[in-house]
Amino acid sequence: MTFFTMAYIIALNPLIVGTATDKNGNLVSGAPKFTDAAQTIVDSAAVGQSIAMVAAATALVAGLMTILMGVVGRFPIGIATGLGLNAMLAYVVAPQMTWPQAMGLVVCEGILVTILVLTGFREAVFRAVPPSLRTAISVGIGLFITFVGLADAGIVRPGSPLVQLGVNGSLVGWPIFVFVATFVVLAVLYMRKVRGAMLWAIFGGTVLAVILEAAAKIGAVSPDHATGWALNVPAFPGWQAFASPDLSLLGKVDVFGGFATDGTVTVASVLTASMLVFSLLLADFFDTMGTVVAVGAEGGILNKAGEPPHLREILLVDSLAALAGGAASVSSNTSYVESTAGVAEGARTGIASIVTGVGFLVALFITPIVNMVPSEAVAPVLVVVGFLMMTQVTEIPWSDIEIALPAFVTIAFMPFTYSITVGIGAGFIMFVVMKIFQGKAARVHVLMWIVAALFAIYFMQGLITGAFA
Repeated sequence: MTFFTMAYIIALNPLIVGTATDKNGNLVSGAPKFTDAAQTIVDSAAVGQSIAMVAAATALVAGLMTILMGVVGRFPIGIATGLGLNAMLAYVVAPQMTWPQAMGLVVCEGILVTILVLTGFREAVFRAVPPSLRTAISVGIGLFITFVGLADAGIVRPGSPLVQLGVNGSLVGWPIFVFVATFVVLAVLYMRKVRGAMLWAIFGGTVLAVILEAAAKIGAVSPDHATGWALNVPAFPGWQAFASPDLSLLGKVDVFGGFATDGTVTVASVLTASMLVFSLLLADFFDTMGTVVAVGAEGGILNKAGEPPHLREILLVDSLAALAGGAASVSSNTSYVESTAGVAEGARTGIASIVTGVGFLVALFITPIVNMVPSEAVAPVLVVVGFLMMTQVTEIPWSDIEIALPAFVTIAFMPFTYSITVGIGAGFIMFVVMKIFQGKAARVHVLMWIVAALFAIYFMQGLITGAFA
């Protein structure tokens, strides 16, 4: 069951990592995305190849790491490329350097977070964070993912003053229709508790999109064609595409190049890269916290302290997954809240994870199909996943302002700043500030002070790097 609710990542991650460009305008495959200097004409063949490569690597890493979670972590949770983390990498980190350098920073982050697990620090921080903030992190990530989904589908677009609905305030065009139809179908399937509802909805939306494209020749979105497909045009890739999976992205990493993006190591370049690694580490660190708690709570397998069994082993595998994701050029891999679907169906042990991992390995050989999947057919899943994560909001004691306000700041800042890290940091700092002015500073765990201080440094990174530029 968990595999069917997670399988969409094989289609979605390529649409994020596989279509974004680095500072040189190149895709993660190394090929240029555009055919003209003005970067207005997309090279569809290059994008298609990049998508297929990312899809294959995504399925491979997800399969291997989820099996490892079942064997070592003994917990019913699946692992795959982290949503939010991949967006941060694609839209924040990669534009500042080359793709191999960006993936190198992910590897560095994975190494660091693994060290933190082995030393017991990550486990200690997990226990130091108040339950209300753990819940807020999960809810905030849900809203962030929802916003990403609406943007990918073209429902939310840049406008005046900030964003607008669709094209000039209206929902027009066949791609928008595909999103709406897929969303309605998914809502009905989920309401009726149909197994694999998310995957079925994506399949149905893709079939509809392929038919519409074949009949109407809609084409890709462009400055002169606002009603086109947002990221990729749904079309059958041809039987020749069903060859051996293209795994050439594996190992395409420049581990330390990100610390000297222009070939020269400077104080500014090291600080900039360090801040980016720090950002990835914090996001990965606390994404997992919210997800593990959510899955454990759904299955009623948390102890009285609100912790899952085998916590250190779970965190260790999750940390190694971050490293593996960077080494495979698919972005950091992390635990998935969709695992709650499997838990809801009775999954309680690592066997569920092993079965899920095998499913990903089988899917490795049909990844060319993802070229047919438009973002408009996948985006509804993001919205529903956001809904699932939002349901935890009732666990926050909203009548207690010193707890509720930091939680609200955490939740609100994630989608509105388009940053998971900013939301977590703002919430942690607000929590400490509220305790100080309530005269309860002594009750704040020392690790919360440390993390809040680190986030304060993160928010001032512009001043810090500027001072050494």
